[in-house]
Amino acid sequence: MTENTQQSNHSAPELPTQYTPADVEGPLYERWVERGYFEADEKSDKPPYTIVIPPPNVTGSLHLGHAFEHTLIDALTRRKRMQGYETLWQPGMDHAGIATQNVVERELAKEGVSRHDLGREAFVERVWQWKGESGGQISGQMRRLGDGVAWSRERFTMDEGLSKAVQTIFKRLYEDELIYRAERIINWCPRCLTAISDIEVEYQDDDGELVSIRYGEGDASIVVATTRAETMLGDTAVAVHPEDERYAHLVGTEIELPLTGRRIPVVADEHVDPEFGTGAVKVTPAHDPNDFEIGQRHGLPSLAVMDEHAVITAHGPFQGLDRLEARSTIVGALRAEGRIVAEKRPYTHSVGHCSRCKTTIEPRLSMQWWVKVGPLAKAAGDAVRDGKVAIHPKEMESRYFGWVDNLHDWCISRQLWWGHRIPVWYGPKGEVVCVGPDEEPPSGEGWHQDTDVLDTWFSSGLWPFSTLGWPEQTPSVEKFYPNSVLVTGYDILFFWVARMMMFGLYAMDGTPPFHTIALHGMVRDQFGKKMSKSFGNAVNPLDWMDKYGSDAVRFTLARGANPGVDVPIGEDWVQGSRNFANKIWNATRFALMNGATIEGELPPAEQLSATDRWILSRLNEVIAEVDAYYEDYQFAKLSDALFHFAWDEVFDWYVELSKTTFMAGGPAADASRRVLGEVLDVTLRLLHPIVPFVTETLWTTLTGRESVVIAEWPADSGFRDAAAEREIGLVQQVVTEVRRFRSDQGLQPGQKVPAQLDLSGTELSAHEAAMRSLLRLQPAGADFSATASLPVAGATVALDLSGAIDVEAERKRLTKDLAAAEKEKAQATGKLGNEAFLAKAPEKVVDKIRGRLQAAEADIVRITAQLAALPKA
Repeated sequence: MTENTQQSNHSAPELPTQYTPADVEGPLYERWVERGYFEADEKSDKPPYTIVIPPPNVTGSLHLGHAFEHTLIDALTRRKRMQGYETLWQPGMDHAGIATQNVVERELAKEGVSRHDLGREAFVERVWQWKGESGGQISGQMRRLGDGVAWSRERFTMDEGLSKAVQTIFKRLYEDELIYRAERIINWCPRCLTAISDIEVEYQDDDGELVSIRYGEGDASIVVATTRAETMLGDTAVAVHPEDERYAHLVGTEIELPLTGRRIPVVADEHVDPEFGTGAVKVTPAHDPNDFEIGQRHGLPSLAVMDEHAVITAHGPFQGLDRLEARSTIVGALRAEGRIVAEKRPYTHSVGHCSRCKTTIEPRLSMQWWVKVGPLAKAAGDAVRDGKVAIHPKEMESRYFGWVDNLHDWCISRQLWWGHRIPVWYGPKGEVVCVGPDEEPPSGEGWHQDTDVLDTWFSSGLWPFSTLGWPEQTPSVEKFYPNSVLVTGYDILFFWVARMMMFGLYAMDGTPPFHTIALHGMVRDQFGKKMSKSFGNAVNPLDWMDKYGSDAVRFTLARGANPGVDVPIGEDWVQGSRNFANKIWNATRFALMNGATIEGELPPAEQLSATDRWILSRLNEVIAEVDAYYEDYQFAKLSDALFHFAWDEVFDWYVELSKTTFMAGGPAADASRRVLGEVLDVTLRLLHPIVPFVTETLWTTLTGRESVVIAEWPADSGFRDAAAEREIGLVQQVVTEVRRFRSDQGLQPGQKVPAQLDLSGTELSAHEAAMRSLLRLQPAGADFSATASLPVAGATVALDLSGAIDVEAERKRLTKDLAAAEKEKAQATGKLGNEAFLAKAPEKVVDKIRGRLQAAEADIVRITAQLAALPKA
């Protein structure tokens, strides 16, 4: 009825009375690693299943976002391993150029030394030293979480093999004229002293100022508005729209640029919006991307007026001032000359900031290296449109297309010392030579290498194949490329995913890097607010692991993981997951104490009780349900399905219903022990990918086998028993209704009450002993006198609550329930009698209302009977 090929020979197992995660998690993980369970064999004839880890920064430590993402990946890979796939979860770390350089520079500053004091070579050596001593803390933290990665394959984006991959693809792109060097506007961070890409700029609303300045005199004057008055020193034109009649007489003329003594032209350009402001804009080609494009169209000079520290370099009274100091000083000078037409403070507007250090970005004209992304981005978009790669959830496709279809050329050079150095040499006569990994660079007097390094995302864009040994055609490349699925956050869909798509398709002859992109959301606090140290709501997942165990953290995260949707999480929820782990432990311990076993074959269905057949039927339904959710990356739904099946159906119903069978003994008890062993075996295997530690301990104790990590994933045998499910459903109705009645009467859960059960005409007779046990119902004595009668599921439960029930309170409760049911019936009847509503409402809505009507009518019948059965006042 379920597949189970395990064989076991072991004596009665025992478990400690209490589950203590700290005692088992560390030793279990080390045992898994020592036995090589997580390693992947490229020579295996098993089908491959590959996922690469989104490489965490070498500077980083485990945060909840990592824990969330790693839980999902680990669940997928553990399941596939159990299904018989040659599974590779590829680990590794990113060298994190800017972040790592900043860390080491701060360390040097404590010693009173700068990187310039050391020199480039010594500084890079110092960074490698730091990595060896302090970097990679996250690897140990991943072990705490239970990550089943192939540790022997761990890679680093700066290791020798990956460096070779970087040089190889750079040279190929260069020779295919897809990499070029040009002077263009870039995002410059005056703090990090490097260019950064568009996606590394964070925009936020800042309070600034909007100043309107008059250029020129009299009829030959134009008013322009700016939030960056200091850039006017670099203006080389004023632009107006070609069809703006207000300025038609000035187009082609020159006007005076205040404070500089220079005259600049007035040009007509369609980029200008005549409806915005005065309809005229100042043009600073060296310090604004839009102005740069205008300058290119009109042949304007580009005049840089700030250095790399955002200090004014233009000759004159403002030279040497920081940009913010210069701004206020220049506005003061303009005000003194009567050039200020209007000033607005505060003026809230969107300002770009460096995502690393939060410094305000300065657009700057600079000579940089670029990737011509046009053909690469088109291929990346077509791969999804043509169905080669699926994005999940599908609604995220529009965001992906919105990015790749409008991608600008990618600035890949960074003015850092830590990273992959640009493999280009310059000669004394202007020669430019790109050098591949197996080539000797030019030497001799006057030759020197480019001083810039590559953007970190350049090397991580190669991650799906460089980690497998590319550019060599290694057995690992042949076995594990393309990857099966990429699991990552929607927030780096543009940072990382698009780059892997472009490089994978280019380097691997049109084969995309993965078949599926499964996007998840961001972890937030229980109120849906972004977690941040500044907000005071940031959580260290290691603290929760110490307190509640890694399984509790993992289950909480998985249970909130709906595709592409942010995940709220709070400590109460982790505590609830810890309670679930304890429930699994205690229920399994009870089962083992009562002889649950996997020994021998399951008895045929005809030899099993309805209770046994019900739970086996439900077990197979849950296997099918969980499999379907896994294939759709519905981690929240599969976790919820397993939670309710294990807690509600197995532990709260099946185990409780079976207690009287165990007590009675005989063949029926032996059959139920075998069924309980089967159900626990399969349930623990189903739960294992999400909660690996507690399930490993329980499963090996139950089965006596080596490890659930390498056990077979359960398969749906197809066994279903609708009759048994219906029969146990009736039992549950009776128990639930009588429990509700007892609670309403204020009876204690353990308080025994005399009762008569009329089960004639129902399928409930075989369950009378179990129901009496669950409901604490004693046999009726000679002096039994029913004070309440509950008709439910075709049966009648008569209770003698003499001295224990408040008859008047019960009458009021039932009267209130009856009124609510009659109101529900009236509302449903009214809607179903409304022809206009029926004509417009979807069939599903109408069916739902019909169901409400039927339920209300049934409630009225039931409650009316209960009122009639109450003792007369």
